[in-house]
Amino acid sequence: MDKTIVVALGGNAIKQAHEKGTNEEQFKNVGTACSAIMNLIKEGYEVVITHGNGPQSGNLMVQQEAAKNKVPAMPMDVVGSMTQGQIGYMIQQTLQNLIAQEGKDIPVATVVTQVVVSKDDPDFEDPSKPVGNFFTKEEAEALAAKERYVINPPPGKEFLEKKMAGYVIKQVKPTGDRPFRRVVPSPDPIRVAEAKAIKVLVDAGTVVIASGGGGVPVMEKDGGILAGLDGVIDKDKAGERLAEAVNADIFLVLTDIEVVYLNFGKENQKTVNKMTVAEAKKYLEEGHFLAGSMGPKVLACIRFIEEAKGEKAIITSLDKVGDAMKGKTGTVIVP
Repeated sequence: MDKTIVVALGGNAIKQAHEKGTNEEQFKNVGTACSAIMNLIKEGYEVVITHGNGPQSGNLMVQQEAAKNKVPAMPMDVVGSMTQGQIGYMIQQTLQNLIAQEGKDIPVATVVTQVVVSKDDPDFEDPSKPVGNFFTKEEAEALAAKERYVINPPPGKEFLEKKMAGYVIKQVKPTGDRPFRRVVPSPDPIRVAEAKAIKVLVDAGTVVIASGGGGVPVMEKDGGILAGLDGVIDKDKAGERLAEAVNADIFLVLTDIEVVYLNFGKENQKTVNKMTVAEAKKYLEEGHFLAGSMGPKVLACIRFIEEAKGEKAIITSLDKVGDAMKGKTGTVIVP
């Protein structure tokens, strides 16, 4: 078949919402995901995999904080790289075992990936991505006093150094006992720093796992010098940049719903099984796809068609991959 497909796994492919996130639970979920991916490999696709890492990074940040008086805590960019390795190992080993059971000889490799962002990205002036635990007002104020956080800073260049370093706490819920949470920038991905290496691996027939959790956000300084920063890149937007890097034909976004809806959650909600890029843009502008859920996924699919010149993008649930690839369900976005 010789078509390249980038598979973007949602967080539920690794940790279910009701689970604690034990090693056994995560390996079980990864096993389910990899079985679906193995079917794509058997059908002849060249497969590249990306994934989320939110729960894993959140847990590791809690561990860093809890043990900081005993061992040095690592910054967020390093935590991101650590969880890329963790989840990459789980997917890599599970796929290797499935491939061995099929009697095939297909290499699998994880690439810890950096994703370049712009120092002028507007999200640095108004960080938008909540991370970590929720706080009471008193806890937030204590952190601000002790750890140099700033609370609810106005958008703009004021406190820019703290915003770019991830030292911002915002009230993210209007009510409740613990409405405050740390927020970090979520800049738009520009390109994958390891693009050439990943492309070489893919062209050699390797199943590559890359850009996990959106990749580690880095800024490029003069002379091509890279520097990590505290932030979270949307994994689907970064997945699209990965798809560009490997000249993918298909971008498959796997989430927890089978098909995309218009007027989601309302009495007049309806499914959309196919959208052109023009229709997807129209629905996005009309507010059908929320910024915190389906919006980034649809935007990533639009970019894949327009900027990567992809054949099609598909959004569906993990358990419906086979049917979606045959056009029986899911939502497909085409030029």
